[in-house]
Amino acid sequence: MNMTHYMELLAVNQPWNLIIYMVIPVALAEALVATEFFVVFNRGKAGGVLRTINKYIGIVLGFYFLGIFLNLMITAVPGMPWRGPADILAVGAYLSGVVPLMGIALLELGVIFKGKTESEKLKLHFILLTVFLVVAHIAMIFGMVDPTVMGWNPDGAPPMQHNMHNH
Repeated sequence: MNMTHYMELLAVNQPWNLIIYMVIPVALAEALVATEFFVVFNRGKAGGVLRTINKYIGIVLGFYFLGIFLNLMITAVPGMPWRGPADILAVGAYLSGVVPLMGIALLELGVIFKGKTESEKLKLHFILLTVFLVVAHIAMIFGMVDPTVMGWNPDGAPPMQHNMHNH
């Protein structure tokens, strides 16, 4: 079966690539989501162990994913022979996760949105986390698709055109 570069990355160098590129960021993201529910439930009240944990998970996840992004942008993406739209969507969505995750890290470090209220910061944090979850799921969905389903031909020939009038 043909696979996207996303799936190939996770499949090679077992189990290390799977751990580095999927298990660690997903486990951190899930921990961030879980603590986010409690932070939102408590209306972002200052203090609290879960708010502190949420803050540090957001910082660690943001910088960890920045490392993944830089590593892949330097070592894998340049010169990558794309395997059609599914491949581009999967890799592009995965890499775009750096934007909301670094947004969360910078928000938690007080680098951005310093003048916002705690409520406004909580809302922005929630929105950034939601954006990350959306792009991560887009990456997973298109990453699992056989790229030939979306028109890629491994032989390099253009996909066959079907003419409805000739049937």
